Amino acid sequence: MSDYETILVTRDGPLMTITLNRPDRLNAMAPAMADEIGAAFYDLGDARAVLITGAGKGFCSGADLAARGQASERAIKGGSHLALQNHYNPAVSQVLRAPVPVICAVNGPAAGVGCSLALAGDFVLAGKSAYFLQAFVNIGLIPDGGSTWLLSRAIGRARATRMMMLGEKIGAEQAEEWGLIYKAVDDDALMAEARALAERLANGPTVAYATMKRNIATALDGALPQVFVAEAEGQRLAGATADAMEGGMAFLEKRKAEFKGK
Repeated sequence: MSDYETILVTRDGPLMTITLNRPDRLNAMAPAMADEIGAAFYDLGDARAVLITGAGKGFCSGADLAARGQASERAIKGGSHLALQNHYNPAVSQVLRAPVPVICAVNGPAAGVGCSLALAGDFVLAGKSAYFLQAFVNIGLIPDGGSTWLLSRAIGRARATRMMMLGEKIGAEQAEEWGLIYKAVDDDALMAEARALAERLANGPTVAYATMKRNIATALDGALPQVFVAEAEGQRLAGATADAMEGGMAFLEKRKAEFKGK
């Protein structure tokens, strides 16, 4: 268990699990929760994969304006800007930049910054009753927390525009069809499948995974020559690890590799 107030952090060997823990508010993200998520990622320790989910019936229903103590007028006039810069954006950035695989198990609504948090994961599994929502347009605001970047790259301009400008709920199965998430699963199978995947990744070649993540980011924003350089340098780093040696020996000996994350 953890000493945090709005999240629970547990560790099981190389797997760390973060559970958003405000179920009475569908895990609405107060600034304190955003800060605690960021702190948990700073304190990975020996974790080689992170699983994120929500307590109760929701993943995260978005930013909690009430917890910020802001009236709607103040939020419109700049309070949201400060909260984003100081709390929400750093939290999402920590997830995106994590040097280990991040798996998000979406067990209900993932709205607003909750949608951003979910999509920042490397693998997103969602229960079939879950949905993804950008409802900002309904109150005259715009998507934030990195959603514009995440959605546009995941599903393209037309579908991202649809989600943002029409404010429609996108169910888990449609999200999988669009390529927004990795997989939609039956609600009662969600945590078992997510944990099985997380454990597989937690026991994989950690340095290689971290390098893959950096190279994917380079490929999304860079040109092919940059990718060639990044891949060559990444291969040099990965090839010098004990995991690469173990992988090569396991291949030659026709056995399953036992990676140690080093």
